[in-house]
Order: sequence, then C-alpha cells, then structure tokens
Amino acid sequence: MDAQTRQTLETISTATLTTVLLRKGLRNVWLRGAFPRQPSQKRVAGTAFTLRFVPAREDLATPASWAAPISTRAAIEAMEDGVIAVADAMGVTDAGIFGDILCARMAKRKVGALITDGVLRDMEGVLATGLPVWCAGAAAPPSVAGLTFVNWQEPIACGGVAIFPGDAIVADGDGAVVIPQALLAEVTQTAVEQEMQESWIMGEVEKGAPLPGLYPPNDENKARYAAWRKARKP
Repeated sequence: MDAQTRQTLETISTATLTTVLLRKGLRNVWLRGAFPRQPSQKRVAGTAFTLRFVPAREDLATPASWAAPISTRAAIEAMEDGVIAVADAMGVTDAGIFGDILCARMAKRKVGALITDGVLRDMEGVLATGLPVWCAGAAAPPSVAGLTFVNWQEPIACGGVAIFPGDAIVADGDGAVVIPQALLAEVTQTAVEQEMQESWIMGEVEKGAPLPGLYPPNDENKARYAAWRKARKP
C-alpha cells in the first residue's frame, strides 16, 4: 500500500467501506470480535501481516516454543514499517496471544496496529506501548495455555473472515474491515465519492430535509448533489 492510499483510507469509515464492498458482492469483510481498546483510538489503515494460531497441542505449546525459529518473536522481527498485524487466534478468549513486551517491540518497529479475534495479556502495559490494538478483551494466561503459534504470512481466518497477506486492513471505532488486494484501488476511489455524497446528505438533513428521496437519493437529489460536487471541484 502506497502512502497516498493509506492516508486516503485513514479518512474513510469502516461503515462506508462495508457498504462499498457489499455493493461489489462481498458480505463477509468485518472481523468479528476485534474492537478498539482505547475509546479515542484513531483510524488506522495498512497492509495485512498475518499470524496464525491453532489449538494448543501439549508437545508444541510450551514456554520453550517462544525461542523456536517459528515463534511470535520471530514473526515480529519480520514485520515491516506500517503493516497491520492480523492474528488468527480462533476466537479463543482465555489465552493472551501477546503481552506488553511483544507489543512494545512491535511499536518500536513502527507496526501500524495489532488486530485479533483473540485476547491480549498485560493489557495495561500493552496500552502504555502506544501500539493501537483491536481485540476481543484481556486474559492473564499466556498463549500456550490454549493455542499453538504455527506460522506467519499465510492465509488466515480472523473473526470468521478470510485474510490474505497483502490485503488492506482499515480499523476504527466500529471494528476492522478487510479490502481484498485486487480491489483496493477501485474500492478506495468509490469510498471517497460515497463519503463525499454522504457529507452532502448530512448537510441536507441538518437543514431539515426529509429522508425519502434523499437517502438514498432519487434522480432529483442526485442532480442536486452532482451540481454541488461540481461547484466544489477546482
């Protein structure tokens, strides 16, 4: 994702994006269970860096695994500046997949955010790192109490949604949404125009206009919007 696209997506709500994607036939794009941990957390956008957990298996899910070549620690060192780490924790809510030290390292590497359908531990410390986090809550036990980390940068299912490495992720107060990589340019352009149109509609509502024929706009209001839009262009 180039810097201009990221900046543009940071101005577009996930609500708008889900509507644009719905019109293109994509219904399952909102990650269930991933909610912002800070009430005033700003919107983030970036390229998905995926992490995958499976159910715990006793010979693999041990504290010793944290030092293995395939580990969450190694995955963090592979993350690039600005990526959005998306972790498939299978919705498990009694084992924290990351804590304050791992999140501090991600913040140091300038990772854009951490998003998961699971939970985190050391939550007070995690929030103190400044890393934006979307998750299902907090739990004290470590990841190996309920999960086995198996790989990074492969297709995952986070919150019941298919996420592929390289897909775009946008997250705000309503949660997190995935935009398939192949549709990114088209969806972004369409979403910008929809946000502009809804800004005009909100202005009409504030003036007292009734909703029928306005939202969605009929032909008359489409023409009025087009004239307003034209007048705004340099």
